Amino acid sequence: MKEIVSLMDYRSSIRVVDATLRDGGLVNDFYFTDDFVKALYEANIRAGVDYMEMGYKASKEMFDESKFGKWKFCDDDDIREIVGDNDTSLKLAVMADVGRCNYKRDIVSRSESPIDLIRVATYLNTIPAAADMIEDAKKKGYEVSCNIMAISSGQESDLRVALDILGKTSVDIFYIVDSYGSLYPEQIARITDTYMEFAGKYGKKLGIHAHNNQQLAFANTIEAVGDGVDWLDATYSGMGRGAGNCAMELLLGFLRNPKYNNYYVIQFIEQYMNKLKEDGVVWGFDLQYMMTGLLNQHPRTAIQFTKDKRKDYAEFYKEVVAQD
Repeated sequence: MKEIVSLMDYRSSIRVVDATLRDGGLVNDFYFTDDFVKALYEANIRAGVDYMEMGYKASKEMFDESKFGKWKFCDDDDIREIVGDNDTSLKLAVMADVGRCNYKRDIVSRSESPIDLIRVATYLNTIPAAADMIEDAKKKGYEVSCNIMAISSGQESDLRVALDILGKTSVDIFYIVDSYGSLYPEQIARITDTYMEFAGKYGKKLGIHAHNNQQLAFANTIEAVGDGVDWLDATYSGMGRGAGNCAMELLLGFLRNPKYNNYYVIQFIEQYMNKLKEDGVVWGFDLQYMMTGLLNQHPRTAIQFTKDKRKDYAEFYKEVVAQD
């Protein structure tokens, strides 16, 4: 049984990453006002959050700029309009998906950019390409993490091979990612053991990014904390694709670190996140997301169900079971 001190003690190695703009941007096509982004930036500084993910470094050749807000692309000049020189303790991050970005062109030298951390996102079958992206970002001077997505649908043997390949790169952090929101705390504990084996072997740190399809994003995150995972993703009001993510307000309320101040998170939610919902932006736990989570399926069908404003949940359940 896990010692209570693993959950309740202060740990200076913890890093909290705000993914609201990036994962939340998947809900509203990244159309956040500058006022919203500036206020979120200030809230993160005041709350003591360690990293703020500004969005994606997506390819403008692959994605139509007219159909997305600017945080889909995270031009450095757009980031500077929000943060200036970012002379604060808050570090900035962007995500770069394997196969969906022109990283050699769009990710410039760290000395020329306001960004501190590049988060490489990959599936198990694109690990070699992720390794190339990692080395490119490290050579340019960035901190680098690697988020292995959809691990719940992969084989443990494949995961071990992937972690061994990544361990030999200069990546700083391996990320456990429950893309489908299908994992339970007991599974997170076992998966963390596997990640820990390779993190220890190669001297890497560990992170977790959880989705809330079964209302377990927070539970899975604190399970990972107790198992020794230090890098923790969260979003304000849990805003994120589909069912959303671990809620920042829950996570900071849980952590026993005096540097974090939940008041400013709650204040931002009151002033900005609630308004998003009032304006019709939809995210969070619902039956359709629970179903895809239970069946370990990508939530794309549940997302379409939501967009279509369907309410025939039982019929949808039959549809997704038939696909299983």
